[in-house]
Amino acid sequence: MGHSNLNLAALIGSRICHDLISPIGAINNGLELLDMAGGAQGPEMDLISDSVGNAGARIRFFRIAYGAASDQMLGRPEIVSILDDIGKSQRQKMRWGPLEPQPRSQVRMAFLAMQCCETAMPYGGVIHVMVEDGVWTLAAEADKMVIDDALWDGLETPGLLPHITPALVQFALLPEIAKELNRTVSAKRSNGQIIIRF
Repeated sequence: MGHSNLNLAALIGSRICHDLISPIGAINNGLELLDMAGGAQGPEMDLISDSVGNAGARIRFFRIAYGAASDQMLGRPEIVSILDDIGKSQRQKMRWGPLEPQPRSQVRMAFLAMQCCETAMPYGGVIHVMVEDGVWTLAAEADKMVIDDALWDGLETPGLLPHITPALVQFALLPEIAKELNRTVSAKRSNGQIIIRF
C-alpha cells in the first residue's frame, strides 16, 4: 500500500518527536536528581531547566500538530497540560474550551490553526478554542496584530499561498489535512481579531 506525501511527512514528524522526547526527558530527570542531591544551583541551572522544559513542551505540541494522526481520543487534561507548558515560554496564551475528549486528528488541526494565529500575534494575545456541533472555532485576539494577507488568503484557497518557509509550513499543512477530513477552512480577520473555522 502506498503513502501520500502528507502521510509520509506526518510519519517523519512522529518519528522525530518520538526519538527526541526520550533524551529530553532523561535530561530533565538528571536535573531533578541533581536538585534532590543538593547539587549545582543558581541561574545557570534555572536556565537549563527552563530550556529543557520548553523543549519538552514543544515536542509534545509538535507531535500532535505534525505527527501521524488517528481517531484516538485526546482528553482535556492532556491537551491543557501541553498548552499550559508551551505557554510558559511564549507571549500568546491558549485557552482550550472543549470539555470532552476530542479526536486526535481534529486536535491536530486546532494546533496547526493556533500556530497560524501565533504568526499574527508577535506581541502576545489570547487564542480561544471552541467546538460546537462538530464545528471548530479559534478566536485569536490581540491589541496589535501583524497580518500577512497572502498567507491568510491561502488558508481558504491554497493555490494562492506564496512561497512557504519552514516557519510558515502550518499555512500549507492545515488546508491539506482539512481536505483529507472533508472539512473546509475559513479565516476571517479584522482589527485585533482572527477567526478560523473548520
